Amino acid sequence: MYGWVGTVLRVNLTTGRITKEATDPQDAKRFLGARGLGSKVFSDEVDPKVDPLSPENKLIFAPGPFSGTFAPSGGRYEVVTKGPLTGTIAASNSGGSFGPEMKYAGYDMVIFEGKAPKPVYLWIKDDKVELKDASHIWGKQVPNTSDALRAETDEEAKVACIGPAGENMVLFASIMNDMHRAAGRSGVGAVMGSKNLKAVVVMGTGAVKVADPSAFTAAVMKAREGVKNHPVGGAGLKAYGTDVLVNILNETGALPTKNFRDGYFPTANKTGGESLAETQLVRPKGCYSCVISCGRVTRVANPKFASSGEGPEYEAAWSMGADCGVDDLDAIVKTNYLCNEYGLDSITLGATIACAMDLFEAGHITLKDTGGLDLHFGNAESLLEATRLTGQGEGFGKLLGKGSYRLAEAFGHPEFSMSVKKQEMPAYDPRGVQGIGLNYATSNRGGCHVRGYTISVEVLGCGAKLDPHVTAEKPQWVKIFQDLTAAIDSSGACLFGTFGMTGEDFAAMLTALTGVTYTLDDYLKTGERIWNLERNFNLKAGFTNADDTLPERLLKCPIATGPSKGEVNHLAEMLPEYYKLRGWDENGVPTQEKLKDLALV
Repeated sequence: MYGWVGTVLRVNLTTGRITKEATDPQDAKRFLGARGLGSKVFSDEVDPKVDPLSPENKLIFAPGPFSGTFAPSGGRYEVVTKGPLTGTIAASNSGGSFGPEMKYAGYDMVIFEGKAPKPVYLWIKDDKVELKDASHIWGKQVPNTSDALRAETDEEAKVACIGPAGENMVLFASIMNDMHRAAGRSGVGAVMGSKNLKAVVVMGTGAVKVADPSAFTAAVMKAREGVKNHPVGGAGLKAYGTDVLVNILNETGALPTKNFRDGYFPTANKTGGESLAETQLVRPKGCYSCVISCGRVTRVANPKFASSGEGPEYEAAWSMGADCGVDDLDAIVKTNYLCNEYGLDSITLGATIACAMDLFEAGHITLKDTGGLDLHFGNAESLLEATRLTGQGEGFGKLLGKGSYRLAEAFGHPEFSMSVKKQEMPAYDPRGVQGIGLNYATSNRGGCHVRGYTISVEVLGCGAKLDPHVTAEKPQWVKIFQDLTAAIDSSGACLFGTFGMTGEDFAAMLTALTGVTYTLDDYLKTGERIWNLERNFNLKAGFTNADDTLPERLLKCPIATGPSKGEVNHLAEMLPEYYKLRGWDENGVPTQEKLKDLALV
């Protein structure tokens, strides 16, 4: 095979049995890899109604065809499972170098089954694969775990592991690789912890075969040039990172503030990418084969929060900043470091604390409930302490570790949770940007921006410039972005490549790499196939069109101040058209004709 390396590794943690299987070439062609191929295998093998934290749930690590090549930012991999935060199928994406290393070791996928009787880690060195005792590192944070495992295996090995949050089965625990990269959303780290699997350590000496090297080189160089010449991909993200979006969204009137009470944060500039570059940035950093370098290596000199590490990205800077009413950038950066060390999804962590602050200020949570923790909006010290308690699973942190929906429900007010399908929405207010609201509502893994990033056309003007306040054309654009993103994720490429690359570029590179012909239409149809596969899994798990909604606050309570003052989200105007464009019935169920067209039946 070309692009794919041809082998799937299956690890039964209950029995310790490790086997190897051939990658199915037909499934690889139709679902590509990573998110797509992982979701295909997962949906074939796992009961949609499985308890996410039971041994019967499976956990799949999967790179894509581009992973390990010099395709622009071809360093991604996905972790596929049933997410404990949402109950949906979860495919959590991460960068760094771990995914490529899996390919170099010779594997298109690693499937974990069952539950180990004691803590273990998997050590892969090319053909040699073994489960090893992890009791001595159980309880350690991510940096110490990674250092210890490289010391006892190979200093050049790549490590993906959980921290204390995953061990404690915090419902939004991340899997961390390369120290600071995160497969962050939906609680994949909690599933790993439930299986007593502390880490996967990989060292590979192989390579990825290319079907047509000259055509692949030409397609890659064209794509790289496109990113280099793009104002966002080639300049903005390297200079200021994703945190540059703080001021852009605030000026749009769509920066969610104080648990979405508002869409405008007056002191947002203190937390934006420009301020980060001026005060804490050490240098930009990219993932494997990255042409953008949006990552931030940072250092906080302030003795009160002194530390160093990576981040924050925009989502973390928002969730711990504007969403919590905090404008102390030192505290935000330090909190982001804690998320990386404990293995916590920074979006859900910050948004859950914001929800707790909202409940606290409304009088639904008291100091007695929090163990004395003052959760007024803007309290930076409490933000840090709440993060520590959550990562350690202590005190009020045990409740925070369940996510905002279960937290708010426990105090009788689930409407305070700004989530979709129990997953917290990220840093774009759907009242100020209509299309992203439709994307949140219909996302297969709950509130998520990177499954259909309409911000590109609604705010940034990349490819087209649409008025963010209107609903016209938004269903069509949401579908396009969702299908394209599914294909990109499944290819093993980075979504940020779209800041300069076209769908034709991805299809051309994939064709030359694999020897399988993909036109743009083929590529988008592959993404559509994957989207419908995920939708079907969720329907069988018990989700219905009633779950394709937004919190009442966003549908009925207008933004109070700023450029989008007076706006609410008009989801009801967009959803029926979206269903129709998808080829689904009025209840959001894919028709038999659509499933046949996508070869899913």
